[in-house]
Amino acid sequence: MKKPWSGRFTEETSRIVEHYTESISYDRRLWRYDIEGSIAHARMLGRQGIIPEADAGLIVQGLQDIARDIEEGAFTFREDLEDVHMNIEAALIERIGEPGERLHTARSRNDQVALDLRLYLRDEVQTIRSLLRTVEGALLERSEEHLGVIMPGYTHSQRAQPVLLSHHLMAYAQMLERDRARFRDLLGRINVLPLGSCALAGTSLPIDRGYVAELLGFGGVSENSMDSVADRDFAVEFLSCAAILMMHISRIAEEMVRWSSEEFRFVELRDAFTTGSSIMPQKKNPDVAELMRGKTGRVYGSLMSLLTTMKGLPLTYNRDMQEDKEPVFDTADTVRNTLTLLAELIGGVRFNAAMMESGSDAGYATATDIAEYFVRKGVPFRRAHEITGRIVRSCIDGKKALRDLTLQEYRSFSDAADSDIFEVLDAAASVRMKRSYGGTAPEAVRGQIERFKKAIGGD
Repeated sequence: MKKPWSGRFTEETSRIVEHYTESISYDRRLWRYDIEGSIAHARMLGRQGIIPEADAGLIVQGLQDIARDIEEGAFTFREDLEDVHMNIEAALIERIGEPGERLHTARSRNDQVALDLRLYLRDEVQTIRSLLRTVEGALLERSEEHLGVIMPGYTHSQRAQPVLLSHHLMAYAQMLERDRARFRDLLGRINVLPLGSCALAGTSLPIDRGYVAELLGFGGVSENSMDSVADRDFAVEFLSCAAILMMHISRIAEEMVRWSSEEFRFVELRDAFTTGSSIMPQKKNPDVAELMRGKTGRVYGSLMSLLTTMKGLPLTYNRDMQEDKEPVFDTADTVRNTLTLLAELIGGVRFNAAMMESGSDAGYATATDIAEYFVRKGVPFRRAHEITGRIVRSCIDGKKALRDLTLQEYRSFSDAADSDIFEVLDAAASVRMKRSYGGTAPEAVRGQIERFKKAIGGD
């Protein structure tokens, strides 16, 4: 088949160039969106009298037949036709003849590919949001199931203060819900019709872009034809949202890796989500969680790839922009697959409550509670902090726990100490007292869980 630009050229395209510039090897996955957009475009052309309505009907039927063949695996994509757009158009012309040559009226591959990518991302974002909700549901379920379990909370990877395991899990649920909200906000910027912008300047033909937008379910029509074909900020934003999401997933994965180690023994991962060693028979490796952590870098790379591609491009379309698809496709696949696995991983992990609770009192984790005890007795916080620091130092030197000190010993540090100081020394008491909104007390966490349920239930 002749190239669509062959009228201008006297020499055929080199086969090496064809291989180097083709995108059909990866953009074929856009076929469904390309056909969907072409059907809407053809119907608009017929409705507006730009092409005969009978031709529009033939085009629509021909495209539907091609879609069926692709679904059934009876369609051959050709590299010499470069991309998904030309493959489908060439097949259409071969099937219905001259009416097929009218389909590309009042559009360019520039606005056509922008349309296809927006349609594709619209579906991917909705799928990702649905998967996120599933993961959030798994976190909610495990939080409710383990509401009474106390564990050490950490700062700087050092034991800091006791918290509820449910509080820890809900921290990740909150992060993922913000990710879901980011994708929701992105949908509004994706769901704008670029078709009808043509190569860059629009068209002199009497098209109806609003009608096409209606057929395709777009919420609006792009305002500037040059902007429509020249930018990929919606794709960059998708990659950005995905990168932030993967950052959160990577942190969950890292904790699963650490917590499943012999040094922690806070969790045991299902055998189905681990692997063994080819040389060490005793090993049970958290490979799935490690790969989730590793694939985060892959998504970061996709974001940087597209940002770098776009950063120096003059208006409007440049062939560099063909490089937008592989990072987007790879990221969409990575995020979908990771979220699917993450929901199963969280749902199947076994928490070792005894190990978590045994570490909750260690490391003088209730020292802050002693300082706040003195604050309630009227001691200024900075002085209370200094007093408590001296108490801890004394315990370290004497190889004692905070609960081992006598009232007389506490009073040697401050006359404000009384017998009720022993009520704040254990992890359970520490957790119960953290009743501030958003805190780790059981009633506070229950409230958080209920509010979270309502929040995601109303979206």
